[in-house]
Amino acid sequence: MPAHESLRMGIDVGSTNTDAVVIDSSGMVVAQIKVPGSADLSECIETAVAALLASPAVDPARVGAVTLGAARTTDAIRTRAGLRRVAVLRIGAPLTSALPPLVTWPRELREAVGVDTAIVAGGCEFDGIRIAPLDESAVAAFAREIASHAQAVAITAVFSPVDPTDELRAAAIVRAELGEIPISTSHEIGSMGLLERENATVLNAALSGSVAAGAAALQAAVHRHGMDAECYLAQNDGTQMALAYSTQFPVLLIGSGPATSMRGGAHSSGVTDAVVADIGGSRTTVSRLVNGFPWESLTPYTVSGVVTNFRLPDVIGVPVGGGPVRQALCCGGSEPTLTDAAVAAGRTTFGTRAVPQQWHASLADRLAEADRMIAEAVDRVALGAHDLPLVVVGGAGGIAPDRMPGIAEVIRPPHFEVANALGAAIAPVGGSAERICAGRPDLLRAAVDELTTEAFSRAIQAGADPDRLQVTGIEEVPLAYLRDPAVRIRVRATGPPMTMPAADTPTSPNSPQPERRHPG
Repeated sequence: MPAHESLRMGIDVGSTNTDAVVIDSSGMVVAQIKVPGSADLSECIETAVAALLASPAVDPARVGAVTLGAARTTDAIRTRAGLRRVAVLRIGAPLTSALPPLVTWPRELREAVGVDTAIVAGGCEFDGIRIAPLDESAVAAFAREIASHAQAVAITAVFSPVDPTDELRAAAIVRAELGEIPISTSHEIGSMGLLERENATVLNAALSGSVAAGAAALQAAVHRHGMDAECYLAQNDGTQMALAYSTQFPVLLIGSGPATSMRGGAHSSGVTDAVVADIGGSRTTVSRLVNGFPWESLTPYTVSGVVTNFRLPDVIGVPVGGGPVRQALCCGGSEPTLTDAAVAAGRTTFGTRAVPQQWHASLADRLAEADRMIAEAVDRVALGAHDLPLVVVGGAGGIAPDRMPGIAEVIRPPHFEVANALGAAIAPVGGSAERICAGRPDLLRAAVDELTTEAFSRAIQAGADPDRLQVTGIEEVPLAYLRDPAVRIRVRATGPPMTMPAADTPTSPNSPQPERRHPG
């Protein structure tokens, strides 16, 4: 390996296993591991890093970037472990008072997160006309009231995606009163839909503590093993962000597992448009890869009973998985699993023992039912595009059939069993910006130009090299049921990490090109 060449490390901490890889400047895997996971995130990271560095192909001095994927943010919400207590400020009185903040939340989660709420005057209409001036004195009074018990603040203003002025001013007032308390503003988190955007913003504020702890654990492991590497966390759009930036937007880590699996499958297979099936121990996640990145859902997403509208990959989950392999018949255990079914059917080789003949008939029935469930999910995700390949990834990827109705071909790419960690390692740094504007062509063009500049700025803040940024997506979604035409525009920009030299940026066989998305 040339002395100047840098390496990149990707780690994915799952519910049952921790996967990790190291790639070189060409994007080739030089080391990979899969180790049993634990409830302790720090222990999982430490074990993965130590196992990778035990490989003679990995020089810790040459590792320039380390990316952690799927940092268990959804588990933190489900278990309510490590969540910060959040004060919620809504700007939009008196029009929005009928449904107070957190009113739609499950009671247990609301009690674990919320400490106080207030609705003050301010905000704007859809067309940007002011509803009322921001009540700055009420904002300051609220900040003083929460000073002793709030650990974070979430601020949401009516139609802030159109004009975020009130949110920014309120955040400045709160910070002046309380100092450097974590503050989340909704125009940076969600889109249209006041309650959904507010919910996502509150979750973002609540998660800031647990994500900061995970970031600290990653950085500590990297330094402990003598690596002078920049650390990143994977986002749910298939990109990554530097630690300092990620702690501002922890909600963007939710769903990063499917996103990194898709990106890893795209990288190692060389395809950029496909259906991806990630088959794990207990569950299969099926999703759509478009232009090398996850296709994002256009419908609200529910997290532990809380309806939100931040971006997430559009996925379908089915209860199909390889099962607990240590207890499988083919490994000397006593529990018949789908892995045993695949071994008995000749689809894969696994374990140390033959599957007893008396199990073959029942296992064949289970495998046929699993095939049906996966095929149905693939058909729903493909949306009628029957010429797409199916890329199979995940530790239990061997249970998938070699052919499937409506699919051009089934691809199990190299390193499919650690695709999630590979996707984290090769991910570019990303930033996006969105706005709602009138539908006139001249205004749309001006808005795209302004949003491109803003997306570039956010990508640079997230750790991208400013000299190698490119636009990788422009989304224009017409808004229905309005008297005057309007469009929600979103621009996505990506670039390699600032820490990686130009010659050491991993490349895929097919590099994604900018795409315009017009759902319809």
